[in-house]
Amino acid sequence: MIPAPFEYVRPSTVDEAVQALASAGEDAKVIAGGQSLLPVLRMRLAAPTTLVDLGRVAELRGVREDGDELVVGAMTTHYDVQRDPLVASHAALLKEATDTVADPQIRHRGTFGGAIAHADPAGDLLAPVLALDASLVVAGPSGRRTVPAAEFFQDLFTTALGPDELLVEVRIPKHTGWRAHYEKFNRVAQAWSMVAVAVTVRTEAGVIEEARVALTNMGSTPVRATGVESALVGVQASADSIRAAAEHAAEGTNPPVDSNADVEYRRHLARVLTGRAIAAAAGA
Repeated sequence: MIPAPFEYVRPSTVDEAVQALASAGEDAKVIAGGQSLLPVLRMRLAAPTTLVDLGRVAELRGVREDGDELVVGAMTTHYDVQRDPLVASHAALLKEATDTVADPQIRHRGTFGGAIAHADPAGDLLAPVLALDASLVVAGPSGRRTVPAAEFFQDLFTTALGPDELLVEVRIPKHTGWRAHYEKFNRVAQAWSMVAVAVTVRTEAGVIEEARVALTNMGSTPVRATGVESALVGVQASADSIRAAAEHAAEGTNPPVDSNADVEYRRHLARVLTGRAIAAAAGA
């Protein structure tokens, strides 16, 4: 199908983009890599009056260090996130998850910020961002504000972004020396996750000193598995301790029901995948 008619704006700065959104009103849409939005436009599931294209806003691209934080620009492609040495050194979980996103073509065009702002609960980058205690910097007519990841994802495809705001960058506390793994279960290669688990741990002499665990597609937003985290801290990274901790994975979750799986099957997957992810991350 052909998309419904819309005005097209291509700003070159963040300020110009914010101004364009404010002028267009609530029916405007932001396009980054377009890998999620373009199919929706073509099927006319969305019909914005104005499309604001961020492709020329150079300040939104790239990865840099800022003290104890890693800063990833919203327009940085998945491909660039995968291959950035700073990400590999200070946010290994992010690289692990990005490696599983779609296929090489999508990763070359799709953007880190676009995937996060889209807020698909089956998307593979939301849980790692939550697990890494990231903060999201948002720009709007009143300036910039910072939103913790735990407050940014509000519901199915819904975030803290206002209609006249855009995601500028994601700030991730450095997890230097932490080991990580992203365990994903899907029906076919390159498909959305039925369930996935993001795990990053810091170990010393085989003992788990700190742990961060979050779940993909176990609710309308990514879910932090705090029961698993608490059960892991201070224990030897053994098969028995990991198995016991993983039993807490589905606590407090509200998995969706669809043609792929029901609630109980997804909760079972969460426990199994969490055990596998912890074992891989901890080297057990």
